[in-house]
Amino acid sequence: MNPEGTRLRVLTYNIFIGTGMDKKIDLERTARVIRSASPDLVALQEVDRWARRSAGVDQPAELARLTGLNMAFGKASVREGSDERGGNYGNTILSRLPINWYTTRQLPFTPGFELRSVLEVELDWRPGGKNLPLRFFATHFDNASAEDRLASAKLLVQLANQRPEAPSVLAGDLNAVPSSEPLGVLRQAWQVAGDGQEHPTFPADNPRRQLDYILFRPEKRWKVSEFRVLDEGAASDHRPVLAVLELL
Repeated sequence: MNPEGTRLRVLTYNIFIGTGMDKKIDLERTARVIRSASPDLVALQEVDRWARRSAGVDQPAELARLTGLNMAFGKASVREGSDERGGNYGNTILSRLPINWYTTRQLPFTPGFELRSVLEVELDWRPGGKNLPLRFFATHFDNASAEDRLASAKLLVQLANQRPEAPSVLAGDLNAVPSSEPLGVLRQAWQVAGDGQEHPTFPADNPRRQLDYILFRPEKRWKVSEFRVLDEGAASDHRPVLAVLELL
């Protein structure tokens, strides 16, 4: 991407800690999938950091090295009070743009269900030579609690409305289909790329449901130049989603 360009290639991918359909963890394979899309911004879910189950690897740092992108990590423990088998687990953002700052917020949750989070970064973006900081959110909603998914969607609407005119992008595994109530709530403040039809992303080897999304706001500032689910059914249990967003 030209640093002063007005187009952003945005990718979201639940990488299943780098585990492919062959049950093997292979971060180089994961990185190849990411590189194949030539993204400017990447939201990754299910990323381990120093966890015993993934050989203690700092997966966010390794994926940043393998892709040559800047990185931010936001922790979300798998169970209340747990620390994922000796390490951390959560969302990662990779960015071709410089990261000004980042923060992690816990999503609403019901005790006994999984703790989830949303990672927010502000990116140093200068489209057309003009300084226009970009907000980018990466998240992963709970797969078991419909109540928690709905509450999480409401929180993302609140966060969007804190700076209503700021160009913003939200991406992640929402564990909800397009016709679900959480997506309906999100549409109050966010536009869904590729909206109007379902784009199945899960399971990767034979996708039947769309769980993974890229959203943006405000609507009047953006045009979706391209939207597609990548034809990649081996490197994770989800397929990656790509959107090319053009600032108007």
